[in-house]
Amino acid sequence: MRDYQLLIFDWDGTLVDSIARIVEAMRVAAEVSGLPWRDDAAIRGIIGLGLPEAIATLYPELDDAQRIDAFRQRYGEHYNALERQPSPLFDGVAEALETFREQGYRLAVATGKSRRGLDHVLAGRGWLDYFDVTRCADETASKPDPRMLQEILAHCGVGAEQAVMVGDSPFDLRMAHRARMDSVAVGYGAQPLAELLKESPRLAIERFEELSHWLSGGLSRQSREVESYV
Repeated sequence: MRDYQLLIFDWDGTLVDSIARIVEAMRVAAEVSGLPWRDDAAIRGIIGLGLPEAIATLYPELDDAQRIDAFRQRYGEHYNALERQPSPLFDGVAEALETFREQGYRLAVATGKSRRGLDHVLAGRGWLDYFDVTRCADETASKPDPRMLQEILAHCGVGAEQAVMVGDSPFDLRMAHRARMDSVAVGYGAQPLAELLKESPRLAIERFEELSHWLSGGLSRQSREVESYV
């Protein structure tokens, strides 16, 4: 069994199947704001960033503060409307998280969402007190800056070598690398494993349940372990 004490998860695309809703909300916000649509690949490519950083990446020409604020508001309104029926957890997530808790792991979330946005979706699941700690992009630095992870480690009193970051975007994995932390790439979210493997994760998986098997000391046929960069 591996010696991790703390498991840190991205939210969208890692625990929750919400990528399609993010893409739709971005497109609606762009249309209402009079901005050109970006294709799915472009929008999926910014998932994981804080919203200001995501907008700046998609629309670098947008430099008017009022228009940026209006875009953010329209995105949030549409996304929260979609989340009246919470996005489903990926298969195996609920069961695995409960097992991790029973096994004594501490659980955390590190997300590009705002605090208001994360609390909204956590409340929709009755999960406001589920995790030991959560950190959001608008209360710290956006991924891939490691500050979010460093703050989680400090809160939990855990060293980087005792924690692992699980995520579906290159920003998640780069953040872990900069915090000198192991990472697990999941290939069912925003980006395919072919892209994520470029960031040298410790493990690459296609189903969430494979994480439980690996943490217990095993390795399924579908998952791939690579040499750690730490």
